[in-house]
This record gives sequence, C-alpha cells and structure tokens, in this order.
Amino acid sequence: MLTATIKPSERVALVIQYLGTHFYGWQRQPNRRSVQEEIETAIANVLNHPVTLHGAGRTDTGVHAAAQVAHFDHNSPIPAFSWANVLNAKVSDDIVIRASERVSPSWHARFDALWRRYRYTIYTGKRPNLFIKPYSWHYYREPIESELMKAALFPLLGKHDLAAFQKAGSHRQHSWVEIQDVECQRNGSLIRLEIQANGFLYGMVRLLVGMLVEVGSGKRSLDNFTQIWLNGRREEVKYSAPAKGLCLLRVGYPEFPFPDHLWYDTQPLFSLHESNSQ
Repeated sequence: MLTATIKPSERVALVIQYLGTHFYGWQRQPNRRSVQEEIETAIANVLNHPVTLHGAGRTDTGVHAAAQVAHFDHNSPIPAFSWANVLNAKVSDDIVIRASERVSPSWHARFDALWRRYRYTIYTGKRPNLFIKPYSWHYYREPIESELMKAALFPLLGKHDLAAFQKAGSHRQHSWVEIQDVECQRNGSLIRLEIQANGFLYGMVRLLVGMLVEVGSGKRSLDNFTQIWLNGRREEVKYSAPAKGLCLLRVGYPEFPFPDHLWYDTQPLFSLHESNSQ
C-alpha cells in the first residue's frame, strides 16, 4: 500500500518593503487594511489553508518599511527562495518582498531580533516637492537648527525609562528602552534622523521627533527636553510627528540568511539641490 510522503515543516524568512500610506499599520486588525493580513492572505491562497506571519515589529498607520522582517511555516514543495517571486505576483503594488530564504525552525523574526532602526525625514524647504512628499514631514514654518536636535539626541544613548515618549494604549509591561545609536544629519533642506534600539515603545519615534523639532526651532530648550524624558513627564509631550516621514529602516539579527544589499539600507537617501531657505 502506497502512502503519501508529507514534507516536513519549513520556516521561511521574508524581507519586506511597503509604503504605509494606505495601510492601518503592520498588524492584522478587524475591518482595516494591514500589511500582515495582505501577505498572510497571499500565502494562504497558495497553500489553500490559513497561515500566520510573524513580523519583527509593528509599524503604525501610515509608517513605511524599507526592510521589515517576518517569517512563516509551510510544508509545501515550494522552495524557500521562490516565495519572494510567488508572493510578489499576488500582493498589491505598495508591498514588495525583497527576498525569501529558509531559516532554522527555532529562528523567530521578532524574538531573535537584536535591534530595530528607524529613519525620519524632515523637509524644510518652503516650496513643496511632490516626489518626497509621501516620505517626509514638510516643516517650513520656522528654521530648524539640526545641531540643537543632535545635541538633544545624544544623551538618550543607553538604557532609559522613556515613558514620556509612549502613546496611550500600549500593552507593554515596562517603558525601558536601550538606545544603541542615533544620528541627525542635514543635507540642504533635508534633515535625516535615525534611531536604533533593542525595541521601541508605542508611538515613541514620532513623539520624540515632534519634541526634537520643538528644540530645533527654539520653542523648547535642551535642558527642558532632557528633564521631560528623564522625569517621565508625558503630559508635556504634546505633538506626534506625521507618520509619513517615518520608515522602519532595518532589523538586526545575530544570524541572518540575507546579504546586506537586500536589507541593510534600502530606503534611498533623498538629495535636493536647494538650500533650506528656499
């Protein structure tokens, strides 16, 4: 009597890009379009059964990703490296699977991640620019001094309780975050902020950027900014920067099956031949 041979379960890791503009974030939620659900649906349509996609992090409504990482399990004959092409033929134009590869059955996109890195782009030119509008905060009401923003950022390096930068509604049990690296660079009318940490609080980067702009524009002193986060004075953090300027840049792992060119720095750096006074 012949018996069918069942392929052992295989774990596949994905590197995913998406434009967050028309998504209500990464996480699946009722009656809302999410990145997780769209990719899960595409996988399920191939396998003919439901599947769960585990992501490295949860981006909020409108936030982009240059190299989100996720994994799922399957036991189909499709080779791991082929899943990127299979899924790209099924997902919408605002999602791209950069690569897919087999990983260990114990490897986990979320729990094995050592760090996540976000980039925030601010455009300070007075004239709007259609081609960077979807990916930046157009802030031109007053000049911004990027050196002041940089000075405010660097004391955040290390492990701190950053409850001041956590939106209401978080289910996290604590608000301690280890910030591993920060950058603030100006290139003409563009300011690029990057923050790398072991994890992020709900809404943290956008709240932090909103405060940094207040420092850079002279509305808030460096000392006041520092005292607010040191003392957890959440009630004084009033403004969250727009989601469209934020991008999950990359996620780091001790073991990762993808070469750097597929995930390390895949959001292009904007460059404009104009000064911030235009």
